Amino acid sequence: MTDARTLFSKALVLAPMTKGSNLPYRRLCRELGADVTVGEMALARHVAQKKRAELALLRTHPTDHPFGAQLADRHDATLDVAAKVAAERGADFVDLNCGCPIDEFTRKGLGAALLQHPAKFARLVATLRKAVSLPITVKLRLGWNDDTKNFLELARLAVDAGADAITLHGRTREQRYSKAADWDAIAALKASVDVPVIGNGDLLTWWEIDERWTKSGVDAVMISRGALIKPWIFQEAKEKRTIHKTGAERLAILRRYVELAREHFGTDDHATVRIRMFLVWHLAFFCRYRHLPDATYRQDAWSHPLLQTRLPDPPPITDGLEGLLARVDKAAHEHVAAIALGEVAEDAPHPPLPESTREAVVEAEAKG
Repeated sequence: MTDARTLFSKALVLAPMTKGSNLPYRRLCRELGADVTVGEMALARHVAQKKRAELALLRTHPTDHPFGAQLADRHDATLDVAAKVAAERGADFVDLNCGCPIDEFTRKGLGAALLQHPAKFARLVATLRKAVSLPITVKLRLGWNDDTKNFLELARLAVDAGADAITLHGRTREQRYSKAADWDAIAALKASVDVPVIGNGDLLTWWEIDERWTKSGVDAVMISRGALIKPWIFQEAKEKRTIHKTGAERLAILRRYVELAREHFGTDDHATVRIRMFLVWHLAFFCRYRHLPDATYRQDAWSHPLLQTRLPDPPPITDGLEGLLARVDKAAHEHVAAIALGEVAEDAPHPPLPESTREAVVEAEAKG
């Protein structure tokens, strides 16, 4: 078993993201440079009940280590059982989700709702510490809203209860993804606790990663949306250079994802339906890729993260692959998915471009 300090020392971590952090995508990001991955949030109650769909979220692979299983719960008993199941199924560490902002979960007292209940939060961390001998991590936001930024209090409670590392997403629950992540707050957390700190928020280029990492002093950085837009961001960060992938190279990455997904889900019709669903979901992020050369964009990124900035318009829409990959409409995404699945030839006619494409671009960017 690797201790948390070694685990997160100078590590590039793929964030836990529902749909985005399934095993095939984690393996893809591993091949492109990720050091540590965290699985999709699993509901501990369903894990304890041995529900098949939830247990699938804990599945890992020999190439997918170190791997963390992220659990969400508000009850000690089911969290205890779920942590033990995660350990038995090969997790290298267990993470408690205290950051998910989605109403469906916060209404049930899960995710970011725990930010409002420090005593319960500390008790859950202590439950994990007693349940398994693996490293225990906690993923936090700054607080519930701007008036209750209690991340320092929560982090200290977590450490006192036995947490081995803390991840901080530099926004409140109320902010969702609407404001730039506060890396000064992340730096303040690093200065206040004696366990590894993983910083998270608004990382899209290698120089943003380099600057935030250096200035905050964190042990590791966690990448989420940036890894969905360009999964080779991990390679860029390691090599400290911008890597522009052509349309053909990006399509090759999608085809590699399909190979990994078929290994995971299977090759029958039912599996293909699932893979297509994930591909179309991923393409809603993948289409946001823009070549951001250092000379043009780096200076602006020092003052405001590019993930929070309106990026340039996509390339002119043509029948070319670059134009197709930049389209934001679902018809285009389904067409690209069919190409990646080998169902449609790469040079097949593209679906007609909707009149509302520009409006769709604005709407997609507004959603973060």
